[in-house]
Amino acid sequence: MTTEVKVPDIGDFDDVPVVAVLVSAGDKIEKEDPLIELESDKATMEVPSSHAGTVKEVKLKEGDSCAEGTVILILEDDAGGSGDDGGSDEKEEIEPEAKSDDAPKEKAQEDDAEPTGNAAYSGSSSQAPSSNTNAVVDTGSSSFHASPSVRAFARRVDVDLRQINGSGRKGRILREDVEKALASSAPAQSGGQAAQGGMGIPPIPAVDFSKFGPVEEVEMTRIQKLSGPALHRSWLNIPHVTHNESADITELDKYRKELDTAAKEEGYRVTLLSFVIKASVSALRKHWQFNSSLHSDGDKLIKKDFYNIGFAADTPNGLMVPVIKDADRKGIEQISRDLMELSSAARDGKLKGDDMKGATFTISSLGGIGGTSFTPIVNAPEVAILGLTRSAMTPVWNGSEFEPKNMLPMSLSYDHRAVDGALAAKFAAHLKYLLGDVRRLML
Repeated sequence: MTTEVKVPDIGDFDDVPVVAVLVSAGDKIEKEDPLIELESDKATMEVPSSHAGTVKEVKLKEGDSCAEGTVILILEDDAGGSGDDGGSDEKEEIEPEAKSDDAPKEKAQEDDAEPTGNAAYSGSSSQAPSSNTNAVVDTGSSSFHASPSVRAFARRVDVDLRQINGSGRKGRILREDVEKALASSAPAQSGGQAAQGGMGIPPIPAVDFSKFGPVEEVEMTRIQKLSGPALHRSWLNIPHVTHNESADITELDKYRKELDTAAKEEGYRVTLLSFVIKASVSALRKHWQFNSSLHSDGDKLIKKDFYNIGFAADTPNGLMVPVIKDADRKGIEQISRDLMELSSAARDGKLKGDDMKGATFTISSLGGIGGTSFTPIVNAPEVAILGLTRSAMTPVWNGSEFEPKNMLPMSLSYDHRAVDGALAAKFAAHLKYLLGDVRRLML
């Protein structure tokens, strides 16, 4: 017997985009297991299954839109019933996924299986759980029971819910279970120093700001939710160093403006970033360490013989990093066209997955906004990132007098495990040399 599992009552939302499909044909699922993730302009929500069984066919895919009554999948009922006593037509309202700080907690008196002393880990050594308390153990099951807010919290802290034995009623996984699993997976601290990978760092205490004045909770965009943990992971795991340098782009910018005037007639623009990308490829060829990645064993560098340059694009939904593939094989015109096409796709939300993969080096430009320097975060597994801020006319001493020069500030952040300070200074100096005379980019 087969059953159509449909989108239940999701409130006033209509034509909600599907941002993730969590099951595929052949999967065995239980009632309440999440099937898809939806994202409206107000919230992200998971849609659970109203039945148990084996997935025969998935009707929705990522990028589709749906509303109440849309068929999600066809389910083949397992022997012994569907697991849904209420019938397939029963509606279940799906609440928007709550922020982790507001996650509802089940009361202790409702939880017969919850052991004593099951307090949330506060980060202090006096409350750190013992190694035998709720450790992360593979349960051997692909299904689990947890609320959408607990699932969101687990994704945020990178904990696999399949490896947690829930302490709630009927094995339901609570937020406290995730916190304890996170704490128990952290290496023990030694000598008062934080454990490797940022684990063991005391959390920032929650504050009720409403006590001091009016507040409003604003949901982060999906891009922010995805990029935040990645940036945090890179910052904690990579020993960052930033080297600052300035390049004289007086003559280069004059030439750029000439090209840009001609390009406007053909429907594209030539920006300074095109020249910096071209110069970066030349510098990466000369100093290959900046175009490498650390091997997983920590004893080797993976030298890459291809040059894919990522660039940070500001979009209404947050920062995205499209990638210009094979930048070493392209001239200023083609790089400029790629920049325009990828930036436009990013702003319109039309970037494909492959458009943001495979970068070997990244450039983050704030030149259109301002600033004099900053510390860009290395986009692991890359080992370096170049930050640009707004160029400015500056008096530069030529040996006999001051001359007005258009100087471009550059901030080069790098992974000190792969690159030392001397090599970083040489890389930045080579960039400065290349940008100082546009003819050098043709070599």
